[in-house]
Amino acid sequence: MSLTKTFLNRRSFLKVSALAGGGLLMSVGWLASCKPDAEEEVLGMPEEWIRINGFIRIGDNGLITIMSPNPEGGQNVKTGMPMIVAEELDADWSKVVVEQAPLDTDNFTRQFIGGSQAIRLGWPILRKAGATARQLIINAAAQTWNVPASEITTEAGFVIHSGNKKKVHYGELATLAATLPIPEEVKLKEIKDFNIVGTSRKNVEAKNIVTGKPLFGVDYKKEGMLIAMIIHPPAHGLRLKSFDATEAMATPGIKDVFQIKSHQDDYERTFFDTTSFTDLVAIVGNTTWEVMNAKKAVKVEWETFPTYEEKRDWNGRKELRTIPGGLESEPQQLQKMTEASQKARTVRKDGNPEMAFKNASKIIEKTYNGPFLAHNCMEPMNFFAHVQGNKVECAGPLQKPELTEKALSSRLGVPIENIHIEMTRLGGGYGRRSYAHWLIEAAVISQKVNAPVKLMYSREDDMTGGIYRPAYQATYRAALDEKNKLIGFHVNAGGLVEPPTYPNRFPAGAIENYWAEEWIVPSNITVGSFRAPRSNFIAAAEQSFLDEIAEAIGKDPIDFRLELLKKAKQNPVGENNDYDPDRYAGVLQLVKEKSNWGQHEAGISRGVSAYFCHNSYAAQVLDLKMVNGQVQVEKVVQALDCGLIINPDAARNLCEGAVVDAIGTAMYGELKFNQGIPDKNNFDRYRMIRMREAPKVIETHFVENHIDPTGLGEPGYPPLFAALANALYKATGKRMYKQPFISEINV
Repeated sequence: MSLTKTFLNRRSFLKVSALAGGGLLMSVGWLASCKPDAEEEVLGMPEEWIRINGFIRIGDNGLITIMSPNPEGGQNVKTGMPMIVAEELDADWSKVVVEQAPLDTDNFTRQFIGGSQAIRLGWPILRKAGATARQLIINAAAQTWNVPASEITTEAGFVIHSGNKKKVHYGELATLAATLPIPEEVKLKEIKDFNIVGTSRKNVEAKNIVTGKPLFGVDYKKEGMLIAMIIHPPAHGLRLKSFDATEAMATPGIKDVFQIKSHQDDYERTFFDTTSFTDLVAIVGNTTWEVMNAKKAVKVEWETFPTYEEKRDWNGRKELRTIPGGLESEPQQLQKMTEASQKARTVRKDGNPEMAFKNASKIIEKTYNGPFLAHNCMEPMNFFAHVQGNKVECAGPLQKPELTEKALSSRLGVPIENIHIEMTRLGGGYGRRSYAHWLIEAAVISQKVNAPVKLMYSREDDMTGGIYRPAYQATYRAALDEKNKLIGFHVNAGGLVEPPTYPNRFPAGAIENYWAEEWIVPSNITVGSFRAPRSNFIAAAEQSFLDEIAEAIGKDPIDFRLELLKKAKQNPVGENNDYDPDRYAGVLQLVKEKSNWGQHEAGISRGVSAYFCHNSYAAQVLDLKMVNGQVQVEKVVQALDCGLIINPDAARNLCEGAVVDAIGTAMYGELKFNQGIPDKNNFDRYRMIRMREAPKVIETHFVENHIDPTGLGEPGYPPLFAALANALYKATGKRMYKQPFISEINV
């Protein structure tokens, strides 16, 4: 076992003396926040403590409740995070009850999901939580039996004396344990001794999901709750001028129709305060159906807005962001992107790439384009809010509640400690539910009508309301000498309104003359995080281009990548390369072996790709065939290195979902604008992948190591785009330079 400091204080443990039969209640928040707090007396356990603190509960009957601190969006953290706690606690998993913790910014930091960081950052926190509770139980047993703590062991929720073999469950010692001094350091298990982490466990919410029990924000109900909907401008670049609600107010069940402002004009927005429209019309009534009908009766007049500046705080970096006026259309956007690419700024340069291209015997140059993409969560945006004077109660699906809480406090003028946010399961997310303007809208509406309100977005509200995956463009150039050796590499990439470049990722560090440039085009079309932000485009472009280089120099695409990685390991160029060449090569070698790369099957076209992002490595081989002009994906074999796997079944499910998601997006995902108006507003026009288009077989293999866990929700998504593109080239003879690929295939 390894020793780790606990950094505990008295408030870190909420003492439960009034609980019938005793019990230990342990807050895990101290590990997340490490904030010094004042001494606090022993407390009973009122109902509110259950709702607002991250903790472990140990009952007198040995039952253990573990609160899961982060939101659950289908990535299975509500099972995985408690598994880590239970492992170090040495609990019997069959006697563990898992509950979703509410937002508690006093006890937790980064109580949100995003960037595939929940398990990675929670790993040391949750291990210490379980290990410390276990040590307290051991100390309580030692005191009770009057024996040294070193003679006591634990197993599956029981304490055992090594001498006389006396054995009791944790619950019999919990009350005493709660009164003992907090240990300064605790022992963590050796990974070889794990019996919960690394084993497959069923999703703790599986029964609720399959039986349709309320889990999601749309399920939330409260007595006296009204339903609200909003009307936002039909085009990006427009704002509210006036409205007439006379007819709407005359329809059944309608309480009020009024204008709201989600953010004040002088509000300094943080990263996730992005919203397309701040001036809205709100309709409030008794039922969703009544409000939807009344919404159609509201007469609204819009006007274009002029260019303006928006105050931003990017994690302490202040800036004024210019939001251009006008109504944008795709042809003009593409023209601006081309113009901006000619004025790009250098973000990395190794060697002398200009000379390499000047002296090249052959130059390969290709440009790749990716469109705007909508998130299309299955559960449209919604949130419950009840503002009662200086007290706010909220509930709904939200990825980053602790960040949104600050914006809500500022907008309502309510102290942050008076805001309570209950987290429901997310009905889809991957970035969309990070930008929780709908929570603020719900709260502003509730404050106005002085009643509990659930705000509901229609599918059209959601799909036309912004926060899209940006539109990107990247031009790659490769310089080859007279021996077909790669001597220069250049990438020039940008987008509306962010660049997709990661200048220090592969193949940086593997090429002597390397040059990366980036640029942006301002836009009033709001963009934001999408599954594997930026990587979801640049991986597709980069890995497709690497295949094209490999073909030009006559090398196998996997061998070509492995050669570059060997150079990056043995003789790296530059000092800021942010990937491990060995781990990168490891997933390529594993997928090569598992896919039987090099063995060709008649009628099957194969493509390969690999990428590093979110601290993890992924490589994929995709097999497809063309059937009556249609793409049929037969099989995907993928290899991932994300460190130690917490729950193998859940990990495979997550990676399989990434494959299906990526195929659908690469083939069909696209949103265009004409005079600021999105060309799609529902699934009848926005093409999604269908069941018959999913791969017939998906094999997922993990590199076995004892490295601390890293990201998994996103790393398997970006490389699949290029694996598909490279397979399509083999099948059709056409390179895929523009997403969605269906538009390239049908040309």
